[in-house]
Amino acid sequence: MGARIVAISGKSGCGNSTVTRLVAELLGFKVINYTFRNLAQDRGLSLERILELARVDDSWDRELDALQVRLAREGDCVIGSRLAMWLLPDALLRVYLWASPEVRAARIHTREGGSLDEVIAFTRRRDEEDHTRYRRIYGIDNDDWSAADLTLNTERFRPEDEAAVIAEAFAKKTVPRH
Repeated sequence: MGARIVAISGKSGCGNSTVTRLVAELLGFKVINYTFRNLAQDRGLSLERILELARVDDSWDRELDALQVRLAREGDCVIGSRLAMWLLPDALLRVYLWASPEVRAARIHTREGGSLDEVIAFTRRRDEEDHTRYRRIYGIDNDDWSAADLTLNTERFRPEDEAAVIAEAFAKKTVPRH
C-alpha cells in the first residue's frame, strides 16, 4: 500500500495550516505545508515579491506544487496547500476548508498586522490572481469544491473540532468494508 494521504485545501486565512498540523498530530502523520511564504523565506524574498514573480512565470507554481506532491508521496502525511486536493486526486481523504473573504482577511490581519483595509484588498487581489493562475497552469477551478470528500465552514468551528471531524472521517474511510 502506498502513502496514506489526507489532502486539505483552502484559500489564505481559512485555517489550513493550523488544521493540517492538528490533523497530523491526531493521526500521527507527517505534516506537509510548504507554501509560497516558505519558498519566499528560503529564497530571501518577500511573499509579495514571490507572488509578483509567479504572476508572470508559472515555474514558481510548478516548482512549489511538484515539491509538495513529491513530499506527500514519501509516506503517510497530511498535506495542506491551496491545491492539495486537486493535485493529489488519489489522497484517501480530500478536504476543503472555507471561510468568507472578510473572515479570512481579519484572520490574516490578526496574524500579520498592518492596515485591515490593505489586508482585505491584498486578500481579494490574491484570491483573483491565484484563481487565474490555477486555471491557466492546471485547468483547476479552486472555487469548485466538488472533488472534496468533506467541506468545512471554518467560521463556525474551532480548529480543534475541525481536526477531530477530519480525523474521524479519515478513520471511517480507511476502515475495511466487509
